[in-house]
Amino acid sequence: MKRRRAAVVAAMLGLASSVVAPTATAQQPGPAWGPCPADVKTETVALECATIPVPLNYSDPGGEQIELMVSRLASKNPAKRRGVLMLNPGGPGGSGLAFPDFLASRGMPTSVLDSYDVIGMDTRGIGHSSPVSCGFTPDQDYLGNIPPYAVDEAAVAEQAESAKRIAEQCAAHDDGRFRHLSTANMARDLDSVRAALGEEKTSYLGYSYGSALGSAYASMFPERSDRIVVDSNLADTHLDRDALRRYALGFEQTFPDFAKWVAARHDVYGLGRTPEEVRETYFRTAERLDAAPVNGVDGRVFRLATFAGLYAEVSYGSTAQTWQSVQGEGEAPQPAAAPAPDTDNLWSVFLGVTCNDVDWPSDVGTYQRAVAEDRERYPMYGAASANIFPCAFWGDPAEPPVAIDDQGPANVLVLQNRRDPVTPHRNAEILDEKFGDRSRLVSVEGSGHGVYLLGDNACAFNTTTDFLVGGQLPEENTDCR
Repeated sequence: MKRRRAAVVAAMLGLASSVVAPTATAQQPGPAWGPCPADVKTETVALECATIPVPLNYSDPGGEQIELMVSRLASKNPAKRRGVLMLNPGGPGGSGLAFPDFLASRGMPTSVLDSYDVIGMDTRGIGHSSPVSCGFTPDQDYLGNIPPYAVDEAAVAEQAESAKRIAEQCAAHDDGRFRHLSTANMARDLDSVRAALGEEKTSYLGYSYGSALGSAYASMFPERSDRIVVDSNLADTHLDRDALRRYALGFEQTFPDFAKWVAARHDVYGLGRTPEEVRETYFRTAERLDAAPVNGVDGRVFRLATFAGLYAEVSYGSTAQTWQSVQGEGEAPQPAAAPAPDTDNLWSVFLGVTCNDVDWPSDVGTYQRAVAEDRERYPMYGAASANIFPCAFWGDPAEPPVAIDDQGPANVLVLQNRRDPVTPHRNAEILDEKFGDRSRLVSVEGSGHGVYLLGDNACAFNTTTDFLVGGQLPEENTDCR
């Protein structure tokens, strides 16, 4: 079951004024571009890669340096090229080196590809950029960016013991770099990369956690930010406890789309003829699996698999098959589980950044009360997203979280689906309110995690492309239906 859970989880995915990254200078040599490592798989375009040194600790810029690996999809139209567009696919913990190729394969318009050198990156600690490790193994019971569902107070206490062991395991494997994993330092890294590329400004496109990183960059370096697009938003420059608890809100808001899809296919899946019946099947199955797991799937894994299955409609069929596989004897066979991935680096970075960005409560009772409250408020998943996290035992952040700066240029486009299981629409409303006149919110009447190039809404696609190429924000917040 542990390997199966790891595979399911993997399917999901400051003090700015006191530390300043370098400005571009004529004396700085440019990066030495060459072939990307063999494990950077591309399907559509050929990328080139380079390494760029940055300080481990920006408070000591002349001290120890680490290397970041970046990739480039260069503009083929020098007459139209206007700069660089940096990307982030989310996480924290997701490798971004192949991301320019992925977005090109999703139809990134030629007008955008002509306008920019598109820059991917393994942010610090990830992949080819000085990777860190907590020493996680595939058979460990807890690996993921969301705690397991807690059926009662005792389950929260049990999870607290697991979370504490994980925090201690990461501390035991720390070679001095974990403390410097933070969104603030990753934003400083973006500015160091900008300087190394010889650019006065940089544009940016980031998804999910990438929205927090882009918001931090636009706040720490407002005059060096060009056109900033943040998609599927965390509501701030970091993931905190409130945003984690709102996963449950996203689940409740997005599940009806899945339930409607499944109900329309009752003759195939047999999980309910109406959305209401599908919802009842969810609760009945989860409670039964809490008492007696089937095929290695318990109630925690079943709820998590359903949560992950809401990320995109393309996952609805496989999620329905998973439901079938645990309904009982004579039902459809369980689909083969994907091989358990190497999650050590991914989850190590996720925990390092998330726990270093902001202080988390350490009292177990605080989480027990929150679980009881959210189990009533959001019965489908509230008792998971309110559960205790390793950050409760991590230690104090190195610096305060980056505060949103609403005094910079009006150059932030906020994209958000109305129904998103992990970053609900309320997150984007909060972020847009914090940026004030600097931002415009584009709300999409759609479902799933990801808007630009990941969804199929023409209004959002055109609005975002026009902004990246032409630079004009919408005059007011926009509803794309």
